[in-house]
Amino acid sequence: MEYDRDKVDEMVLALLWLTPSGDGRAWKGHDWEAMERLHAKGYISDPKSKAKSVVLSEEGERLSRELFEHHFARKP
Repeated sequence: MEYDRDKVDEMVLALLWLTPSGDGRAWKGHDWEAMERLHAKGYISDPKSKAKSVVLSEEGERLSRELFEHHFARKP
């Protein structure tokens, strides 16, 4: 099946906002290909590690929050 990988990456990045640990880390239990693309774009640390989380870059954290609010926040 063909799909828009950029949209998938956007949703994964938005969902990383759900699992922040307060130190810039987020749980990495998402699609591996999307996580690799987010790493290539500079939004997260390399997901190929033994850690169960990744570190969001400053830009990745900002964009993650913005995307989460855009797609999932309730609008009054």
